[in-house]
Amino acid sequence: MEKEQPKPCDAQYYELLEELQALDFVLVELNLYLDTHPGDFQSIEQYNKFSQERMRVAQEFQQLYGPLTNFGHSFSKYPWEWSQTPWPWQV
Repeated sequence: MEKEQPKPCDAQYYELLEELQALDFVLVELNLYLDTHPGDFQSIEQYNKFSQERMRVAQEFQQLYGPLTNFGHSFSKYPWEWSQTPWPWQV
């Protein structure tokens, strides 16, 4: 018997999207900082740590709710998931 998939737009859906947005914000800020401070080892470590966390959260989201990005950056289960809404940018 197949495990029931969570429904899009339940509480966890929004929690994971918000966590991804927060991680993206931190990564953009660290990226900008490192553009002007490329030798800051501690900031590079932070950037790498947050990058790994973002990959983990994105993978969790995609396993539960489907792909976040297209053009080969996210896998799709069967049947093709891109025809199912809402898409992450619609909520």
